[in-house]
Amino acid sequence: MPDNPYWPEKQNRRRYMSKFRDKGIYILPNLFTTASLFAGFMGMLWAMQGKFEFCASAILVSCLCDGLDGKVARMTKGSSEFGIQLDSLVDLVAFGVTPATMIYFWQTQYVGRVGLVIPFLYIACGALRLARFNVQAMRTGGVAKRFFIGLPIPAAACLLATLVLFVTRFSPEIFQAVLPGWCLGLTLVLALLMVSKVRYASFKELEVVKAHPYTMSVTVVLLFVLVASEPRILGFLFFLAYLFSGPAYTYAILPLRRGTFLRGLTSR
Repeated sequence: MPDNPYWPEKQNRRRYMSKFRDKGIYILPNLFTTASLFAGFMGMLWAMQGKFEFCASAILVSCLCDGLDGKVARMTKGSSEFGIQLDSLVDLVAFGVTPATMIYFWQTQYVGRVGLVIPFLYIACGALRLARFNVQAMRTGGVAKRFFIGLPIPAAACLLATLVLFVTRFSPEIFQAVLPGWCLGLTLVLALLMVSKVRYASFKELEVVKAHPYTMSVTVVLLFVLVASEPRILGFLFFLAYLFSGPAYTYAILPLRRGTFLRGLTSR
C-alpha cells in the first residue's frame, strides 16, 4: 500500500467515475430507443389526424433511431437484457401499431370489417415475430448474423410508410380505384411473411464488403445519391425489392445451392 494519504479517496473516486461511465454507456442506446418510441407515438397522432405523410416520415425516423440504438450498443458494449426487452416493446409500437393505424385510417377502413381485421393481424404477427426473435436469441445466446428468419418488422413498416409517400408523389386519383384492396393485400402478405420461415438478408456480415471495402463504399454512396434524387419513388422500390428478395432466395436460390452441395458429395 502506498504511503499517499489520499490513496483511498482516489480509489473511491475512480470507482465512482467508472460506475458513472458504465451507466452512461447503458443509457445512451436506450435514449435512441426512446426516441424511436416518441416518433412512433407522434406517427399515431398524425395518422388519426389524417396527416399520413407526416406519419410515414415518423415511421422512417423511428427506423433510423432503431438502427442507431443497436449500433451504439455494440460500439460502446452497452448491450443489456433490459435494453433488448425495451427495444422489442418499442418495435411493436413503432413498427406494429403505428403502421397498422396509418394503413387503416388511410385506406383499409373503406373496405369494411375485413379492413379492420387485417391491420390487427399485422400487429399480432408483428408481436409473434418479435417474441420468436427474442426466444431464439435467448436459446442460442445470439442471433444469426447473415439472415433473419421471417420478414423483420422494421422493414415491413418502412414498406408501408414508403407506399404512402410513393402514392402521394403522384395524383391520388390514379390509384384510388385499386388502392384500398391493394393495401389490404399487401398488409396481409407482410403479416404472413413476418411469421414465416423465409430468410431475409440482415446485411450485418457480408463477405463482399470485407473483400472490397472501398468499392462497396463507393457503391453505397452512389446508391444513396440515387435514392436521394427521388426518395418517394426509389425508397418504395428499394423496400419492395427487399420484400421479394426473401422468397426468391429461400425458394429459388437456396435449393439450387443445396442441390449443388449434395451433388458434390455424391460425386466423391
